[in-house]
Amino acid sequence: MRGRISAIAAAVVCLAWPLGWSVHAQDLPSSSSSSPLPALGDAAAQELSPMAERRLGDRIMRSILRDPDVVDDPLVLEYVSQVWTRLLAAAKQRGEIGPELEASHAWEPFLVRDRTVNAFALPGGYIGVHFGLLAMTSTPDELASVLAHELSHVTQRHIARMISQQSRQSWVSLASMVLGILAAGRNPQAAQAMIYGGQAVAVQGQLNFSRDMEREADRVGFGVLGSAGFDPSGMAEMFEHLQQASRLNDDGSFPYLRTHPLTTERIGEARARLGPGGWRAGTALNTNRDDAIWAQHTLMAARSKVLMDTRSISLQNLSSPDVKKGASALQTVAAYYTAGIASQRSGDVAHGAAMLNQARQAARGLPAGQQPIVERILTLAVTDGQLLSHQPSEAAATLNRELAENKAGAHVDARPELLLSAQIALSLPEGRAQQSAWADAAARLQTHVSVHPHDAAAWSTLGELWQRLGEPLRAVRAEAEATAALGDLPGAIDRIQGAQKRFRQPNAADVIELSVMDSRLKAWQKQQREDLREEGS
Repeated sequence: MRGRISAIAAAVVCLAWPLGWSVHAQDLPSSSSSSPLPALGDAAAQELSPMAERRLGDRIMRSILRDPDVVDDPLVLEYVSQVWTRLLAAAKQRGEIGPELEASHAWEPFLVRDRTVNAFALPGGYIGVHFGLLAMTSTPDELASVLAHELSHVTQRHIARMISQQSRQSWVSLASMVLGILAAGRNPQAAQAMIYGGQAVAVQGQLNFSRDMEREADRVGFGVLGSAGFDPSGMAEMFEHLQQASRLNDDGSFPYLRTHPLTTERIGEARARLGPGGWRAGTALNTNRDDAIWAQHTLMAARSKVLMDTRSISLQNLSSPDVKKGASALQTVAAYYTAGIASQRSGDVAHGAAMLNQARQAARGLPAGQQPIVERILTLAVTDGQLLSHQPSEAAATLNRELAENKAGAHVDARPELLLSAQIALSLPEGRAQQSAWADAAARLQTHVSVHPHDAAAWSTLGELWQRLGEPLRAVRAEAEATAALGDLPGAIDRIQGAQKRFRQPNAADVIELSVMDSRLKAWQKQQREDLREEGS
């Protein structure tokens, strides 16, 4: 599947990071110039409309969402979404996202279980982020610089422009690769041949055009990064990390034939954008930061290090804390947190609990601004461990205490807490408290999915709760919504049609639910017909 997701990223114009982030110093305006460079996104010829691009993106997402390498980790996804939301707001404020584009696109990040340092833009505003990228970034500014670059690929309509400006060969290439991706589930061997056959036809045109797109994504992304309140030096720092990581296999050979400039060129370009002294100022600013997002990033990078490779040998290697001499309090917390999460994932819950206890002790030395978010993250990990140890009552007490005492960090309706409390409710022993917990969790999840209708995990958990509460029709509806959210339209349609046959004499309450289900059924059937029509054409 990782190869399949990578093929998707390549198919959509080679817009992936880090191979896709490039700029040249000669393309920058001089420091005395006050006029911005013209945006390539202003080009008139755009044959792929925003809505058509979104439909293409939706189809691609439906083809990959069910795969286990697309991971929904509530804590990491929450953090990435927070960074992404700040960048989106800045892009709107700067005029990079107009009303039509804002309304038509999804603007959603998703996580990929992969050790490689990568992020990529898909049609329609979907952004894939590898756990490997999160694990290697040292600061929120570095992560934001990557996401700002990928966001700019979307706002500047690079996919639409590639199709409109690269002649019929690009149509052949893109169609072959996307169709190959969509066919992968049916015949992987044929799909691979289709993908790479189409890619070979137009690869030279893609290389030539991607240079301009990458320059523009860097230039626009740099502006968005600063406007969102992130340190622009994060871009140069990210380049430097990439240079260190790729030094063994980036020997500088054949620079003209490379799709993107060398890492050393990119570092120089990023430094030039900062202006005189900007690099030194940025580096100084990133020393001993005590704000909450700094701590949140550090722990989510640690968590990603565990999640990016869940093989037993990898988890075992991470289960021993790597506390270096002279480590700061935050680095010490992160080391023990990594060991705790890895131990939990490998089945050694007792060792995980001991490591998390060490992390909480180290957290006492953190600045006051970091303590609420760190306490929240560590408490959620402790609660997870108690659930894994079949101690749901203790888990409920731990989570409730955190919600009551850590008002600045924990929030009852935040997605991680919401899903965790529902899992606790489902694990409680029989009794009055169990029924009450089920009803409370179902009510809060129902409110959540009304605002976030594509949250597959929330719908799936809600379906299980409704089943326990003796509401079979509502359970079927929730299961169908979860199935559709994961891209399986035929499965969602089958569930609704089965319920319609089963409940032929509904009561008054069921009539309303069946009416909603019928509306959803028609929408999914319409989407399925459109997909089949596009495949046929």
